[in-house]
Amino acid sequence: MYIKSGRELIEICTKENISLGEFALRNEMEESGQSREVIIEKMRKNLNAMKEAASRALDEKVISVSGLIGGDAYRINQYVKGGNTLSGDYIVKAMARAISCSEVNASMGRIVACPTAGSCGILPAVITTAGERLNKSDDELIMALFASSIVGVVIAQNASISGAEGGCQAECGSAAAMGCAAIVDLMGGTPAMCLHGAAIVIKNILGLVCDPIAGLVEVPCAKRNAAGAVSALTTVDLVMAGVESKIPFDEVVMAMNKIGRSLPSELRETAMGGLAVTPTGLMLKKQILGGDK
Repeated sequence: MYIKSGRELIEICTKENISLGEFALRNEMEESGQSREVIIEKMRKNLNAMKEAASRALDEKVISVSGLIGGDAYRINQYVKGGNTLSGDYIVKAMARAISCSEVNASMGRIVACPTAGSCGILPAVITTAGERLNKSDDELIMALFASSIVGVVIAQNASISGAEGGCQAECGSAAAMGCAAIVDLMGGTPAMCLHGAAIVIKNILGLVCDPIAGLVEVPCAKRNAAGAVSALTTVDLVMAGVESKIPFDEVVMAMNKIGRSLPSELRETAMGGLAVTPTGLMLKKQILGGDK
């Protein structure tokens, strides 16, 4: 079933009395012609890959091919073990997991692009950390991933999930929105609540540029993954407390699309603006690429 908007998604889920995750699963069954069991097992493979990427760099220092990033997930995890975090072990562990995925990606390891490689740490960090905190089973996490997927589909149809097209708001913003909706769904929130969460997350990241150092998805991308994971998780609490987005999800996505298209090309993954052309950014680029590039 082709879904054009969040409003339409809410209407259908409400009418059929189903969650976002259940809608996404049924939709995939209809489009692919595959059984429920087959599709669930495919998503289980994604979940397992996410878990692996989110944990691999926690207990060993994983260094990127360029050498630009590496070891931060390990450092953060050691800090958590010290038991003296300011924002709480739950949030700090989520940041570590998000950066772990980014470090695994930059070292040519296996990740799940969810929705992109540049934002690959957000959804895995959110899903694994919330699942651990709430004591949820893998089957429950899989349904949450289905919920995240349909939110990503609606965003992609009405805006963009590409940093080259819409800035980092389109990548990390979309990933964080997907993650927030997934956990609201996991906690029994309604489809409308899921989209309130997604809208709030995107509103808080509108205008974020894409300015990777040396054109590599490493700096500042890894730390933006950590920030995106925190935004997703904290927004879940806003929504579950009853907070709503005054601007509807569809209108927020529309605004993100317009803002992304208004960004100059220098701020859309070309590495020709923002942090990429700071003195340090240019120095790092020269070190990595060599010469006068």
